[in-house]
Amino acid sequence: MKTKQDSAPLFEAVYNHAKKRMVSFHTPGHKNGRSIDKKLLSFTGKNVYYFDVTVFPDVDSLHDPTKCIKQAQELMAKAYGVEQSLFLVNGSSSGNQAMFLSACKPGDSIILSRNIHKSVLGGIILAGLWPIWLQPKIDQNLDIILDAEPDQIAEAIKKFPEAKAVFITSPTYNGVTSDLLEIANICHKNNKLLLVDEAHGPHLRFHRDFPISAVEADADMIVQSVHKILSALSQGSVLHINSDRIDFNRVKKVVSMLQTTSPNYLTLSSIDLARRQAVLHGEKLLGEIIDAAEYGRKKINRLKNFFCFTREDIRSRGYDLDVTKLTVNVTKTGLSGLEIEDILNEQYNIQVDCADLFNLIAIMGIGSAKADVQKLVNALEDIDIKYHGIEKNWNLNLPSLTTEMVMTPRDVFFQKESKRVSLNKAAGHISAQTLTPYPPGIPILIPGERITKEICDYLFELSSKDIRISGQETDTLKTIKVVK
Repeated sequence: MKTKQDSAPLFEAVYNHAKKRMVSFHTPGHKNGRSIDKKLLSFTGKNVYYFDVTVFPDVDSLHDPTKCIKQAQELMAKAYGVEQSLFLVNGSSSGNQAMFLSACKPGDSIILSRNIHKSVLGGIILAGLWPIWLQPKIDQNLDIILDAEPDQIAEAIKKFPEAKAVFITSPTYNGVTSDLLEIANICHKNNKLLLVDEAHGPHLRFHRDFPISAVEADADMIVQSVHKILSALSQGSVLHINSDRIDFNRVKKVVSMLQTTSPNYLTLSSIDLARRQAVLHGEKLLGEIIDAAEYGRKKINRLKNFFCFTREDIRSRGYDLDVTKLTVNVTKTGLSGLEIEDILNEQYNIQVDCADLFNLIAIMGIGSAKADVQKLVNALEDIDIKYHGIEKNWNLNLPSLTTEMVMTPRDVFFQKESKRVSLNKAAGHISAQTLTPYPPGIPILIPGERITKEICDYLFELSSKDIRISGQETDTLKTIKVVK
């Protein structure tokens, strides 16, 4: 006998409609794939285009669900053990922004580490919030950045009791998770909301050997990218409401405001199916991925010039690790992670998720296979023999980022005129732009904060290493936009 989690009501509704081969007098204009470019059509086949429909009764409405989408979202909430879940087709970026807009009011302040996704700053701007920044932790031995520790959060709440909420990113890009149980306890004891960007952790709920998920730690709102590790298509995400401290009706209005009115039903269906797959088969499938990842980690750690930190390494630092993410340190090769990423791509047909000066990050998902890991190991073994550079004296470091916020980022973004000043004269001015170097991949300058000499010196140093800084508007970083 089937249980409710055996069903996929949204997928079934769209699938049944697609099988009818209806004559289309609705959007989109390709009309069931009839006008799709022939080269694309020959590659994809035509069935997929019958899933690309618009809002009508058979397939329900994402903005006012009453049938299959409502049922699918209810099943998602039950699968994760939360009060409510909302499907997102604009990725977790829209979920981050929805959390800020629905949990806070303009003028509220929020405590968060600088180790954030770029969408978080967008949420701060849209919601008109005052960010209270925590300095991220740097691990010089592993060449990674860690999110805030519970003690940092407790201290910030004590210093800024007016803060409405705390925002955490867990897991990080490297798979490192925070002590969410302790952080949630600190937040709720002090009557603060806990919002979690768990974009990289939609799978944590479905295997006993993973770190605790934010939904299990009783965070108030959580966003997850169902497409990152589970099997939904790109942009398929979910926002969980896990607390009666959150006004669900307000969340629905905010999410509706941020989402397209023309959602892709193939993406929506894939979210529904990914939930079903995770509930019914996640323990087995994810167990196989854990085994494959640990196999790869051991093999990589036997190489001369590559290193992949372990769960024990991370736990000894007070955090935990989702082992399905392989962070491969390359510093002993004398080459940067960016150079080795190119070699893997061009010579071995392997694409990692991202790279920086120090590391490659290989993200495994529910569709990964041990054979994939073996190909990566074989390639790194070959590179270990063939490619050598001059070891560089690079260090992962950050200036102090607990800076003075003079104006809200929203006020600067929408209201204030800006001018350009040379980098060596920028200290003391108020930043009017965001600058994010890679590495470390976190914003060094935020609109509305006082620019310090330390930050200017840091940007000079990065420029001298020919590191591209996202947000710069010219080929070289010689000037900074500041408030007039």
